[in-house]
Amino acid sequence: MILAHKIALDPNNAQATYLARACGVARFAYNWALAEWKRQYEAAKADSALPKPSQMSLRRQLNAIKREQFPWMLEVTKNAPQMAIIQLGEAFNNFFKKRARYPAFRRKGVHDRFTLTNDQFSVEGSRIRIPALGWVRMREALRFEGKITSATVSRVADRWFVSIAVDTQDTSHLAQAENQGAVGVDLGVKALATLSTGEVARGPKALAMLLARLRRTSRSLSRKVKGSANRRKAKAKLVKLHARIACVRQDGLHKLSADLTRRFSTIVLEDLNVRGMVRNRRLARAVSDMGFAEFRRQVEYKAAMRGAEVILADRFYPSSKTCSGCGHVLDVLPLSVREWTCPACGAAHDRDHNAAVNLKNLAASSAVSACGEVGSGLDRKTRAKPASTKQEVSFDHVCA
Repeated sequence: MILAHKIALDPNNAQATYLARACGVARFAYNWALAEWKRQYEAAKADSALPKPSQMSLRRQLNAIKREQFPWMLEVTKNAPQMAIIQLGEAFNNFFKKRARYPAFRRKGVHDRFTLTNDQFSVEGSRIRIPALGWVRMREALRFEGKITSATVSRVADRWFVSIAVDTQDTSHLAQAENQGAVGVDLGVKALATLSTGEVARGPKALAMLLARLRRTSRSLSRKVKGSANRRKAKAKLVKLHARIACVRQDGLHKLSADLTRRFSTIVLEDLNVRGMVRNRRLARAVSDMGFAEFRRQVEYKAAMRGAEVILADRFYPSSKTCSGCGHVLDVLPLSVREWTCPACGAAHDRDHNAAVNLKNLAASSAVSACGEVGSGLDRKTRAKPASTKQEVSFDHVCA
């Protein structure tokens, strides 16, 4: 089981300069290799005698010319450019297998990062040793024990982080689910999650909360002269605000997903078509602000680590239009209708709570697909660090 622990770094000014330079070298190597890949691929199409490009051949080509043409690349660890080209090869592999789009050039200031292999760095307590830099302080010690496979140093706004991947069998940091039974979770934009127990999690709604400040900051940036120091400061301020919005959203999702997986042994979710939902211009911002896909990802990997089960209801299952009492299905139920009365049995329903109850009732049905196949379970590679079990989420009890 590969777990990644993302830890904030505390570098001094000289160390932060080195990290930024290493990110720049990795970005340059990636873009250089992508341009070469395109050129060599077109040449191979025109002349079948020429070999097609590969990440191995591009790495050899860069090693042969970087000392003469790019001597500044030698100022940072050799892992930065080499791992960037390996990642390009993986990106092309995903593209050819139709799992991703065609690789794009990396931009400065957008997801700046570089990766180290496990033989190029070491971790000791609350510090990490990076080649050609030395020891850098970490805000906390690595919480997992096992074989360290890699580390990725990244920058978010003005903060530096290191994500350390560990191959471990230890899952004791998360206790087993309390087995409070099954729960249906209905996701929405008015409230992030409505449970079949009657609890309602409103969600942080980070973007809506900080939208006015975001607009003012964006307007201020647009009025600055390009290339000026004031524009650089305004851009840094806007980037920090975007990072804050993302952190607030992630915090709320981690607390809710940790609470659900801690309490319930079976969790039933809807297989939402988020890509189609954001095409509605009236709902796109609210849907994106909730983070449905990230919530599902967190619930799945935390449930697997706690021994719980996640069940996905069919995307076209009419959970909102079905009466949870008698099973009568309405022909039409507009989104604006939040409460309705069943014409068959006369039961009054809250739209979201009724949907959550119907999802819970699906837990015993064999018509739904359980998340226990490819991509789940304890052998799945997890990209995000688990949330602390001490975190709590506040619910509003609105239904009996």
